[in-house]
Amino acid sequence: MSANDDRDPLFRYDDPVFADERLLEITHLPGPDRIVGRDEQMQRVADALNPAIFGSEPNHLFIFGKTGTGKSLISRSVTKRVISEAGRDGVTVKYAFIDCGEQNTEASIIKTIAQLVNEPDQSGINVPDRGLGTGDYYKRLWQAIDRCTDVTIVILDEIDMLEDDEVLRKLSRAGENRRISDSSIGIIGISNKIDFPDHLSERVKSSLSRDELVFSPYDANQLVEILEKRRDAFHDGVLSDDVIPLTAALAAQEHGDARKAIDILRNAGRIAKKQTDTHVTAEHVRDAKEKTEADRFNELIEGSPQQAKAILYSLTLLTENSSQKEFPTKIIYNQYKQIAKQLDFDVLSERRVQEILQEQNFLNVIQSEREGRGRGRGAHAKHRLLENPSIVKKVLLRDARLAPLEDVETGSSTSGHTPGSGPKSGAQADSPTDSSDQP
Repeated sequence: MSANDDRDPLFRYDDPVFADERLLEITHLPGPDRIVGRDEQMQRVADALNPAIFGSEPNHLFIFGKTGTGKSLISRSVTKRVISEAGRDGVTVKYAFIDCGEQNTEASIIKTIAQLVNEPDQSGINVPDRGLGTGDYYKRLWQAIDRCTDVTIVILDEIDMLEDDEVLRKLSRAGENRRISDSSIGIIGISNKIDFPDHLSERVKSSLSRDELVFSPYDANQLVEILEKRRDAFHDGVLSDDVIPLTAALAAQEHGDARKAIDILRNAGRIAKKQTDTHVTAEHVRDAKEKTEADRFNELIEGSPQQAKAILYSLTLLTENSSQKEFPTKIIYNQYKQIAKQLDFDVLSERRVQEILQEQNFLNVIQSEREGRGRGRGAHAKHRLLENPSIVKKVLLRDARLAPLEDVETGSSTSGHTPGSGPKSGAQADSPTDSSDQP
């Protein structure tokens, strides 16, 4: 009698594709032997954190680089190695990893750090999820750090998403201001915006002395090696010979994004399994690339107001129907007004549309740049999509309020007007150099 004979027949208990899919999860922290092409950066992070092994204050460090270049991976990996080495000498190092894209307020960050380093039996304090003011959370944080650690390393991923930088000033000056006396704090800030430090307040700039490190994109050969290190996520013989080279090549086109490469490989395996195929092929990889891009864009715009989605849809139509890739606010606004009327949305002012475009730029959904009109004529903003317009459109049309636009485009609408193609579409109504565009 098989061991599975008494199991619920609704589920399957074997996996013909994956041997250990966890190796392809974004949260998986690989061992040092699986980390590729980052020896120099790993050493620089280790140099900054090295004092923590002896219970001394680490150097603060800002790390910059595009998405998927290993910034978070190396920061977490080296930090865990520091914790292990310090422990051998009786030094207690703890770390708190904060995703500022999800937690960007001073109170939420301080509360989370305190909860991660606190040991209630040792500190005698509790850090509740709610009910305290920011000042009270700080008091408990200082107590938790002093009583539970010798060194606390705070990793702030997507640090450019912080609501304000006051938390950086207080953390970096905790020892100097005698908030803590028996411990020290090291800060690692991670961002894909290399100009982020320019936007810090003068108070923070003067108090936060730090090193800076830039991670370059992976090349195709490095991506192949990274994926080969994850091959054992699959059963032997499941991956066709061209799967890893193709996956690496597709990801290399997108600024050497290792995270995307791993996502594509995992999704290719899932697609093969869903189709009950016994091998993962190049066709699965191409399908996985589209799914990966759609999933990523969906994460970026998840929770965005429908007006913002209508504006993005307008920029998408302009991009599809023009040889240009960048459009001034005025042109996008003219297209948006048509879209808003078709959806029966209130039409926002041009200034508000400009503000929403800037918000989308901040969130890395689009890229916006200011361009001078010439001497004495001021400047205007131009905006472009960062994702393939077909992917953007597919994701936006998942929103039920925008779904009618698909019918309009396919000619199902009784209005007889197709967005972006009528006698007064945004791209045709005004020249992209229209001088009335607002900054």
